[in-house]
Amino acid sequence: MNYYVIYDGNCNLCVSLVQLLESLDQGKLFRYSPMQNEQTLAQFGITPQDCEQGMILINANAPERRWQGSNAAEEIGRLLPLGSVFVDAYRALPGVKWVGDRFYEQIRDNRYTIFGKRDSTYQSSFCVDGNCQVGS
Repeated sequence: MNYYVIYDGNCNLCVSLVQLLESLDQGKLFRYSPMQNEQTLAQFGITPQDCEQGMILINANAPERRWQGSNAAEEIGRLLPLGSVFVDAYRALPGVKWVGDRFYEQIRDNRYTIFGKRDSTYQSSFCVDGNCQVGS
């Protein structure tokens, strides 16, 4: 495990994507914490206002190295097997990154309206501190 993913545990889309990533990775590279976990946020010096800008990816070996929003999504994609081929191509196409960033912002800002909000916060079984309280 080398990275922490801070995600919105109340967002249906976000949780679905975390669950997909969990099934692909099986806790080998990524550990997860919902933005609603104030203890984890404090551990990394992240405020609730920081979370408003989207998901956060933290390098566990160098916590000062962070990506947020669409940059975090791209970095996660790049870290997956063969992902760098697709992410590099995406980044190389003129204007596509700009469009992708705007698309991410629209989804981020309207995620509950478009995809719904969960009744309870999703807790990954591959949590940051290893003391997971697995939820639904």
